[in-house]
Amino acid sequence: MIAPACPLPSGAWDTHAHVFGPYDRFPLAPDRAYEPPLAPYEDYIAMLDRVGFVRGVLVHAGANGFDCRATRDALARAKGRLHGIAVIAPDSTSTDLEKLRDDGFCAVRITEMGATAGLRRPYTLSFEDLNRMAPALRALGMHAQMWARCPLIVEAAPALLKLGIPLVIDHMGSFDTVRGVSDPVFQEFLALLGEGNIWVKLTPIRNSALAPNFSDVRPFHDALVRRRSDRLLWGSDWPYIGMATKPQVEDLVDLFDEWIGDGTLRQQVFVTNPAALFEPT
Repeated sequence: MIAPACPLPSGAWDTHAHVFGPYDRFPLAPDRAYEPPLAPYEDYIAMLDRVGFVRGVLVHAGANGFDCRATRDALARAKGRLHGIAVIAPDSTSTDLEKLRDDGFCAVRITEMGATAGLRRPYTLSFEDLNRMAPALRALGMHAQMWARCPLIVEAAPALLKLGIPLVIDHMGSFDTVRGVSDPVFQEFLALLGEGNIWVKLTPIRNSALAPNFSDVRPFHDALVRRRSDRLLWGSDWPYIGMATKPQVEDLVDLFDEWIGDGTLRQQVFVTNPAALFEPT
């Protein structure tokens, strides 16, 4: 059985993954923007068990449109082991959000990946949608997860920080590796981590052009660790949507261990931080 070189600490979380299928029960949206791999609940749970993760977070993905049934089914079957991040129609109500929370969802996901804000992908929520939903999210104890390019995050940050909810940034902030870690935009992003309730997911693969070692991401990873290690989360990004060569989750854990070389930090990122965000006491 494949496993990380160093066993994961007890209580470890994988905070970013997706499930797809079976398609006869959970069909894909006819006008989807991409073709996901078949990745049902059973395969995800098998991966968690094989690698050594006790808990997981499933992010609903746009290939299913606004239909969250596949993720909702996984949460129900996991009996509390998993949490969910929803993507729902922009006109959803506070009652809709309350039902999601009761079914194990703890956040909604915002996607702003255009060159400028407002260029919306199919089946996504925008910063504008988040502004409208924020009061209900705040009342329900839910948060917002955001996939946006670094310049857009920095530009929107003053307004986002006023919403009064935790903000979780996908894929390390989607910075430009070519511009380097000294890029003023990335430096502003680092500064934001000290200004509010912001968390960052350490998923290097979406930012890198140098698989499988992702060395171009290493300086950014190091900078985030130095800035706010208490606000960092680890995510596998399984099952690697749109990637021609799919990494092994175990190898990504080993790479993280190689980069940090610190058992205390390992405990913090895999266990303490996600528990504080997803299951606060």
